[in-house]
Amino acid sequence: MLRGSRLRKIRSRTWHQERLYRLQEDGLSVWFQRRIPRAPSQHICERAGARGSGASGDPGPASRRAALTQPFPPSSCSTSLTIAFKGRRKNLDLAAPTAEEAQRWVRGLAKLRARLDAMSQRERLDHWIHSYLHRADSNRDSKMSFKEMKSLLRMVNVDMNDMYAYRLFKECDHSNNDRLEGAEIEEFLRRLLKRPELEEIFHRYSGEDRVLSAPELLEFLEDQGEDGATLARAQQLIQAYELNETAKQHELMTLDGFMMYLLSPEGAALDTAHTRVFQDMDQPLAHYFISSSHNTYLTDSQIGGPSSTEAYVRAFAQGCRCVELDCWEGPGGEPVIYHGHTLTSKILFRDVVQAVRDHAFTLSPYPVILSLENHCGLEQQAAMARHLRTILGDMLVTQALDSQNPEELPSPEQLKGRVLVKGKKLPAARSEDGRVVSDREEEEEEEEEEEGAEAAEQRRRTKQICPELSALAVYCCATRLRTLCPATGPAQPCQVSSLSERKAKKLIREAGNSFVRHNARQLTRVYPLGLRMNSANYCPQEMWNSGCQLVALNFQTPGYEMDLNAGRFLINGQCGYVLKPACLRQPDTTFDPECPGLPRTTLTIQVLTAQQLPKLNAEKPNSIVDPLVRIEIHGVPADCARKETNYVLNNGFNPRWGQTLQFQLRAPELALVRFVVEDYDTTSPNDFVGQFTLPLDSLKQGYRHIHLLSKDGASLSPATLFVHIRIQRS
Repeated sequence: MLRGSRLRKIRSRTWHQERLYRLQEDGLSVWFQRRIPRAPSQHICERAGARGSGASGDPGPASRRAALTQPFPPSSCSTSLTIAFKGRRKNLDLAAPTAEEAQRWVRGLAKLRARLDAMSQRERLDHWIHSYLHRADSNRDSKMSFKEMKSLLRMVNVDMNDMYAYRLFKECDHSNNDRLEGAEIEEFLRRLLKRPELEEIFHRYSGEDRVLSAPELLEFLEDQGEDGATLARAQQLIQAYELNETAKQHELMTLDGFMMYLLSPEGAALDTAHTRVFQDMDQPLAHYFISSSHNTYLTDSQIGGPSSTEAYVRAFAQGCRCVELDCWEGPGGEPVIYHGHTLTSKILFRDVVQAVRDHAFTLSPYPVILSLENHCGLEQQAAMARHLRTILGDMLVTQALDSQNPEELPSPEQLKGRVLVKGKKLPAARSEDGRVVSDREEEEEEEEEEEGAEAAEQRRRTKQICPELSALAVYCCATRLRTLCPATGPAQPCQVSSLSERKAKKLIREAGNSFVRHNARQLTRVYPLGLRMNSANYCPQEMWNSGCQLVALNFQTPGYEMDLNAGRFLINGQCGYVLKPACLRQPDTTFDPECPGLPRTTLTIQVLTAQQLPKLNAEKPNSIVDPLVRIEIHGVPADCARKETNYVLNNGFNPRWGQTLQFQLRAPELALVRFVVEDYDTTSPNDFVGQFTLPLDSLKQGYRHIHLLSKDGASLSPATLFVHIRIQRS
């Protein structure tokens, strides 16, 4: 990879161009050169450290850079490989001269991703600062003049007073030649990176000798409210994070080791125990929130955007467990998937099913639900059923697991590695021609009102259900929601209702507790209104408040709604299933999200400092962020709140606030906490800098770092917030 390979970039069957791709010596970026140069060579894969993977780069601004999710291995005889990126950037399809060359790049990229996974926060910070040093060293002499140091300061988002900066520069210029080099540069950076607020905390516990003994570290852990705080645990942390070997041998922790611990995942706000599957996975499917996608096939707008199997792969890479397939009549007897009656491109149904087979279980072993929106006639419905059976094979659930109680919903654990079809089911009665007309789902009824006569006629022609396809709807039988409280008969947990966001909100408002009880027994899918032409999303929180499991969002559209979705499913190993709170699982629950009762929890967050915030406007060297922090609570309506700090002028490198924000919560088990950093602007809306969202029940107390994410969920490492969190429960 360091020597480079000539690989062909493939965009279509007819467009492919050969380019030289070469790994840079930093091991963190890939450089390419066109065969016939028309423009300067570019870095196309720069590692930014999101989820332990690389990051794409393009000639555009850094804010458009997105994290590489994975290289998809070619088959043993294939010469091709695909690099998939986070965000909206399209996959990079490459072909190598030989299968061995392709495998070499796949193995190499996987090794680089693993290397990034293993990097400590200190290593990430070192790489970050040295990359800026390289850029600031304009004459490439490995020495830094004061002018170059001032340029570096602006690059890292700090507008330091010239007199103070020069004094700091001269204090480090021990050779007195107006150039910093080697150890002098390191000293300048060490002073720049000082964390006075951490030093103060450290000295509070370490005393006059300025090192933490294991008992002193234990005292800090106890004050933090750490579970399992023991002397053995303190000793273990010293061995894991202390950098000085002599201190480690004497079971002592220096300030550097203390900083490394607080910057590690164990010192972060997210409870590390919740990053693994820790919840009971043996309850019925209806007892879980299930990560769900709407119009999964789209990579952009639902009016004229492209459809792609890539979108399914991306959704699965984000932990999605319920994907949508809009199925329409296609040429040659092959059903296609696209957004009907629009200019979106079409993809083959069978290609999507193959993508499900190949990628559905790469991140999570728990079941995937295929939500079919079926607009096909009987013949192509039979083709759909045939493709599902032949391509998915044993993955596909074709009959009830428990013949003794086929109406009982199984658990995620029982359905590991299996695919469920959500579709219409033939009732017992048949029509005159032997085919059966199904009940309409809520979404169909609403779409009919919005469609013209021709589209409505086509819908009427395709209301019949093919028995082969009907047979595949075993546990997710699509049905219209007629009533929340059936007058007679038992609950029917295998029935799934689809509601538009408008109808779901109406039920929440008018029959809150009845809707919660309904969702304790059977699945409900909620989807965005068809009027959202730009594929915008609704707020998923109010649907979760009432226990809706399949809250479907447009995964291709970043925004706070997808931040909430990512935060909701951040826990439990990011497996796409999160156990609902007990108040949403009990069939006779009295919980109503509109009337949750009195406050039961007080959340107090002191926003202390931020570190190494990204520069938003790379084209303007003198543009420095004026950061403020906003904390948002998303939960039941009575709990929803947002409070923010003042802004800090011209400092995105190490701003300080020291402000306390407090919230009263009535239903803490449903609350999400969203930390947002923005660049304050007096004349226009603030610019987004970064955010991090997580459930309140997964938020750890004490002094914590918040590791910020970009709009599309990529890591902004080493950018962090430093806060103190206190949770008081009554």
